[in-house]
Amino acid sequence: MTSAAKNEFASNSSSMPDTTPTTKPRAQRLADGKNLRDAIPRSSHAVWKPPVSRADIVAILEESNHDRLPNLIPLRFARMLQSPLAFLRGSAAVMAADLAVLPTTNIRVQVCGDCHLQNFGWFATPERNLIFDITDFDESRQAPWEWDVKRLVASVVLASRELQVPAPEEIQKQLGRATAKSYREHLAQFEAMSPLELWYMRLDAAELMKRSPDIGSKTRCQQIIDAASKRTIDQLLPKITHRDHNNQLQLKDHPPLISHPTQFEPLLKEIHGLIQQYRGTLSDERRVLLDRYQMVDVAYKVVGVGSVGLRCGIILMLDPDDAALVLQIKEARASVLEKFVGKSVRTHHGHRIVHGQRLMQAASDQFLGWANDSEGRGYYFRQLRDMKLSMDTSQMSTSDLEEYAQLCGWGLARAHAKAGDPSTISGYLGSGEAFDEALGEFGIAYADQSESDFETLKAAAKSGRIPVASDPGLKKGSLD
Repeated sequence: MTSAAKNEFASNSSSMPDTTPTTKPRAQRLADGKNLRDAIPRSSHAVWKPPVSRADIVAILEESNHDRLPNLIPLRFARMLQSPLAFLRGSAAVMAADLAVLPTTNIRVQVCGDCHLQNFGWFATPERNLIFDITDFDESRQAPWEWDVKRLVASVVLASRELQVPAPEEIQKQLGRATAKSYREHLAQFEAMSPLELWYMRLDAAELMKRSPDIGSKTRCQQIIDAASKRTIDQLLPKITHRDHNNQLQLKDHPPLISHPTQFEPLLKEIHGLIQQYRGTLSDERRVLLDRYQMVDVAYKVVGVGSVGLRCGIILMLDPDDAALVLQIKEARASVLEKFVGKSVRTHHGHRIVHGQRLMQAASDQFLGWANDSEGRGYYFRQLRDMKLSMDTSQMSTSDLEEYAQLCGWGLARAHAKAGDPSTISGYLGSGEAFDEALGEFGIAYADQSESDFETLKAAAKSGRIPVASDPGLKKGSLD
């Protein structure tokens, strides 16, 4: 990117609103996108070469540990050191800094911000339909659309290297191209829809099974439906609760994943205050639903890879007959994109995350909301395990991974189309494969970079620069 382009990008960042209304006709926006190819050729997206001035990636990660719970930082690093893909999952801040120095279309949409293939999955809508969509919005922000696509493609390439039979490089490129192609072709379909048609669009599991081309695909769809149907709070409750000496249902400690604090009463008082604030962010009818439950217990819960060390917990709520509602509360911090695209107009980061989720998802958890603690930290709330199911890509075949990557491309295209201006992006992408080919090349180059960065982090652990837990707490069947 030229100095002038960087300056223009920076000057546009600080005042960019979270929504950009489209006022031009569709045909004009398609033409605008096509004309943009002269300034930013689609082939330019193939290039990744670390700049000479690239920051120390360990320093970036250490900075991101600021104000995390110190006792969990070694666990965070232990999880990142499981594989290069796990490293990528935990290093959104590193890739954000890398993406920010690349040529950009600067066509902004609400992005996921941490768009790797394990941040997609299945979950239930309020109507109890099973749908596929993006599932993590902690870094969501208005930013260039291609940042999400590049992170997704890089994760697909890394996943292909971790299959039981690792894919050769040409197949890795093909997987990257297939992901980008799915995004491009589905975006072209979505941009032709009216805003209302697009708003109602979703990828339903039952509909996907009807469209599946063969018995094998239909069988996999049915297996997903069956697995998700077992991931309900009723199924989980016996694993995470027990009866105390008063026969009161309580959360069960499963260190290091679930644990009660030693100073419990102050936390309980804090959570009561948070719930009252959170209640005010719900719609009137959902407050009525929430008020039918009373909080009986709360515990810390470790989640994910990049989120380890943030203040996260679960809240057990019961009605008078012990019917349970379990809420997850998670600390909301500034998006890793903020220093590159400016601050959100939503100054409460819990609100920013909830806004991104509601805007990008086809249907969202009805218990989404936000609050602040007594020290000013932001949090957001959601249900715990509402038929949520993520896919273990390491157990897939190459063809299964390609099918899944295309599904992720579909989901990302729908989210960007719903949240932004699909016509300008589609005009830029066109009907040819120039962008697909470029992303195939980028995926290989950035996967190589992630593997190199992974080795750098390993060396930092070996030298004692960073603390690493002996057990990452990721055993099969864990409650994470």
